[in-house]
Amino acid sequence: MPLTVLLVGYPLAPVGPDAVGGAEQVLSMLDEALSRGGHRSIVVAPEGSACAGTLVATPAPPPGAVLDEAARERAFGHHRSAVARALDRYPIDLVHLHGVDFDRYLPEPGVPVLATLHLPPSFYSPAVFRLERPRTFLHCVSATQRRACPPEARLLPDIPNGVRLERYRPRRYKRGFALALGRICPEKGYHVAVEASVRAGVPLLIAGQAFGYEAHTRYLQEVLLPMLRGPGPVRRFIGPVGLARKRRLLGAARCLLVPSLVQETSSLVALEALASGTPVIALRGAGALPEIVEHGRTGFLVDGAAEMAGAMARVDSLDPAACRRAAEERFSAATTAAAYLETYRRILREG
Repeated sequence: MPLTVLLVGYPLAPVGPDAVGGAEQVLSMLDEALSRGGHRSIVVAPEGSACAGTLVATPAPPPGAVLDEAARERAFGHHRSAVARALDRYPIDLVHLHGVDFDRYLPEPGVPVLATLHLPPSFYSPAVFRLERPRTFLHCVSATQRRACPPEARLLPDIPNGVRLERYRPRRYKRGFALALGRICPEKGYHVAVEASVRAGVPLLIAGQAFGYEAHTRYLQEVLLPMLRGPGPVRRFIGPVGLARKRRLLGAARCLLVPSLVQETSSLVALEALASGTPVIALRGAGALPEIVEHGRTGFLVDGAAEMAGAMARVDSLDPAACRRAAEERFSAATTAAAYLETYRRILREG
């Protein structure tokens, strides 16, 4: 039977093919998969979002707005109203929440709810792991993330992330630059990538967006941009990139650097790099990256900038075809979407 699913994103980030955040990209993938599969997708997300299903838009913060606590509270209120409107208007079978603050706009008891934990458990309110709302289910996206959850958390089986393989293709010839790509904020550790680039003498492109949080914009202006100046290999910050440019960059790069300083639950950009035939060099302690990178085959796991620089010198020994095969065998969006659909049906059968 076709389902009607309400997908609810983070209140301050638009969703769509060009979305920066991993949670927004996963939501966009599910929206497309549901629509293609004959189901109905209803999406609650900020204005400017692009979706295959029906968008229930909430007000988006103006460009350059400071995303302080007052802005967050306003966004929570808009999302609560939008979720209530959607439940009143459409015959929703299940609500699927993706925001880190989903407990702030959780629907009233009734319709079953699935919440995907896209971020490290420490990023969530402790209350989300002991919710009393009936028919409310949580799950993780990796084994590493699940192990970090409180022992009392009741979790459905993990659903690892996947990427749309048809969007990415290996290039026959690589160019000489390394690439780092994603949200620009302190915990993503781009300064480590810059230091590694200088040590290795390898050009570096950093692509991504610093959202309007004070700590993020300060990191960009006061830490990252000054490090890009000075002698050594070319180092450039090229700002946000859409899907088409991201595909070109991932296909052309000699390697992707993932210098994250937090316990990543997954890494969509690492999956996209592998699908593009591009090896990944990641910090060994970056959460779930060892579940993605096969050391010595599809990339390298390293400790610190010095080892990252050494790995950049050895990356040409890796086979791009092996990277692509790993993506095809382990990280397909079709497999991920099918797992979500089966989880939806399980909840509806057992709930």
